Amino acid sequence: MKLINLNIIKRKRYQFLKLLKKIQLSKDIINYAYDNFGRKNLALAWTGGKDSTLMLWLTKLVAEKRNEKMPKVLFIDEGDVFPEILSFTKKIIRQWKLDFIKIHNKNVSSKAKKIGDIIKVKDLNEFNKKELKKLGFKAKKFVYEPESLIGNHLMKTAIMNLWLEQNKTKALLVGVRWDEQPARAEDDFLRKIKDPCHFRLEPILHFTEKDVWKVIKKFKIPYPKLYDQGYRSLGAKSSTTKTSSIPASKQNLKKTKERAGRKQDKEAIMARLRALGYM
Repeated sequence: MKLINLNIIKRKRYQFLKLLKKIQLSKDIINYAYDNFGRKNLALAWTGGKDSTLMLWLTKLVAEKRNEKMPKVLFIDEGDVFPEILSFTKKIIRQWKLDFIKIHNKNVSSKAKKIGDIIKVKDLNEFNKKELKKLGFKAKKFVYEPESLIGNHLMKTAIMNLWLEQNKTKALLVGVRWDEQPARAEDDFLRKIKDPCHFRLEPILHFTEKDVWKVIKKFKIPYPKLYDQGYRSLGAKSSTTKTSSIPASKQNLKKTKERAGRKQDKEAIMARLRALGYM
């Protein structure tokens, strides 16, 4: 698969592929990442949710067929993670023998005892002060809330970008989908990010939410049981709710919004977050 082919792939052409062909396309993209960047220059962003776990499983299949190790698996601890997610990831790390790295912006979180506390900008290090300037933030304090604009940038994007830069990572695999959020609807499978300079590869971009559940059930891929409790999409613990008591895979996926249980002011600023490097 050539670079030019990845860049010109459009949604209409791939949304009606049969499931096994969608899986093969995902594998092709992951193979492209190995071939063009090399395993040591790759990382895979894993949240513990259904989408990135599907991508992790697909990468595992590709690595096994190539007789190579998997890329480094990067987990961003935003400071408000479901305990169920942490226990799930711990189990998968052990079973799949992952090269797992957890990153956390301790300089920010150490200035608050709990979600909702006030953090003074003067107490932060120069790195975080600089990141706040990127947001145009000029106030002297802010609320510690991982799903806010400031929280998302400092606790997720900024700390991830710092890690990518320090580790000279050339490409990052991320598990986002076209139908998941309007800000992702026009993505390509391969995107170049300028700051820090690296490529983003999105191997399951062409999957629908229904596809994800079909593959998970068909191949018995593990997933957090929070989805069986009715959660459709998993974000920060304090701001994610379930909109139904029906398991996510059995809900009406077409007539209801997947991210309805996520904080909606974050959804409204997703395009801005992504411009800053958010996944």
